[in-house]
Amino acid sequence: MSHEPPRAALQRWLSGPRVAPLPGSVPAVPQISFEFFPPKTEALETQLWACIRRLEPLAPQFVSVTYGAGGSTQERTHATVLRLVRETSLIPAAHLTCVGATRGEVDDVARRYWDAGVRHIVALRGDVPGGAPYQAHPDGYAFASDLVAGLKRVADFDISVAAYPETHPQAASPAADLDNLKRKLDAGANRAITQVFFDTAHYLDFLDRALAAGITAPIIPGIMPVSNFTQARRIGEMGGTSVPAWMGEMFDGLDDDPETRKMVAAAVTAEQVRILQANGIDEFHFYTLNRADLTYAIARILGVKGK
Repeated sequence: MSHEPPRAALQRWLSGPRVAPLPGSVPAVPQISFEFFPPKTEALETQLWACIRRLEPLAPQFVSVTYGAGGSTQERTHATVLRLVRETSLIPAAHLTCVGATRGEVDDVARRYWDAGVRHIVALRGDVPGGAPYQAHPDGYAFASDLVAGLKRVADFDISVAAYPETHPQAASPAADLDNLKRKLDAGANRAITQVFFDTAHYLDFLDRALAAGITAPIIPGIMPVSNFTQARRIGEMGGTSVPAWMGEMFDGLDDDPETRKMVAAAVTAEQVRILQANGIDEFHFYTLNRADLTYAIARILGVKGK
């Protein structure tokens, strides 16, 4: 993680030009982190661990492990995180949500992580299984800000929270969404990681609005290399993320050409990161979808060689 004070870092990000990288310029090697999701089958577990082993030599800042809707993957998440602690050199960040559990149950999970040596938590409100409207557990943490405060009472965790450059789909307004982000950070979170976005302008505008709202903590961009445009559009629809028309044009006619799609995806994602670097961003969180090939190639394009 950067050692620059958060306010200075964010002001540096926002005072920079909104420009593409200059031809021939070589930005500094960025800091990176990865997200994985826990496997549901033995075959998927094999795929996950092949991905982890492939990316481990890149020495990311941390790796996060997701938590299913309603805590549906709690035990698989816990098992994956503990195996990361035991068998790898990686620093795991465990996702933890408010949904479907009492405060005591959530606190118990947090204590289990702390006792196992896990110091980083990604604290989220979470979603109800099946897409039902969110309802807080009557004896649980109502929102992510409450969860952050509760985790800080359990132990001195390093806490990341979610941010939404294009506004959370259930937020009353963009301003209300920013207010919610500020509450999470004020409750003790150390940084925010954004929902995936494909248009860098949305992220840069979000940083402007965040600073104007008094938010000075680091806001790490969440980057998803996507070689399947249909998948990108589906992800966008679920999370309220816009998918630019030019992206569809890049993949047009490549439905039966997966190798070319991978090359296009690597180029598109590397260019997205380069543009953000030209605007002063130096840390990125990659959503790997438990597939290492694209993320590894992009990291190498960006100069990340790790160990």
